[in-house]
Amino acid sequence: MRSLIMRSETDEVMLAQEQGVIMKGIGLEKELEGGFGEELGGTLVLTNRRLIFVSSNDKEDELPVPDILPGLKMDVLYSEVEELNSIPTDPGNLFISISSISSVHGYRMELTRPSLEVKWREGSEERGRVFVEAVTGRSRRRNLNDWAPVIERLKTGDQKLISVPKAPGVEALEGKIMGIMSDMQWKGVLGIEEEVEERFKTEVGPDEVQAACDKLCSQGLLVRKPEPGDVFYRKRSPLGDDDLSD
Repeated sequence: MRSLIMRSETDEVMLAQEQGVIMKGIGLEKELEGGFGEELGGTLVLTNRRLIFVSSNDKEDELPVPDILPGLKMDVLYSEVEELNSIPTDPGNLFISISSISSVHGYRMELTRPSLEVKWREGSEERGRVFVEAVTGRSRRRNLNDWAPVIERLKTGDQKLISVPKAPGVEALEGKIMGIMSDMQWKGVLGIEEEVEERFKTEVGPDEVQAACDKLCSQGLLVRKPEPGDVFYRKRSPLGDDDLSD
């Protein structure tokens, strides 16, 4: 049986994060502040209280796009958001209160990438944005369009959250791993090993990392996704069965 989180209004927790999102203006707001033309690239973050777009050009990966054309790759801009209080007040960033959202719709069609259209009110004015998923694939279980019903339930108070245990301290390897897994992305054992060594200036082996990750899975802090030739882990979301990660 899963336990439900009882939180005060001041508590805010990260529920989902999608990197490599393209934000577009709609209606009369085609020109986006802080950007060039009509688009900005970055990371979309969902919390129990806000939808946050973090515009960034400090991370860039060339990733395959198999659903469009085999062998095709594209440059994806994103930001690794590990803590909500680390998000700067930047002209390109956008903070939307869940309570202010007037409508939210998810779209996924055969020839277009999954997207999320959000409209919200600021005083007497209604504003709107479209967020487009840059990296998609047939193996994904959830996409950006699946965020819409979760946001609607957050607004009405009907979205249930599960209790996630407190992470261990960074003096232990498990705590170090949780530190680099806080961006809620799938990571393989070798990738986790590299990030831990770089951030904490320590040496660890892949077997040691996998054992620690499996221990964190048993504690309900990470989830594991087996893949051919490798094993991937991700931080567990308070959304539980409604987890929006792929």
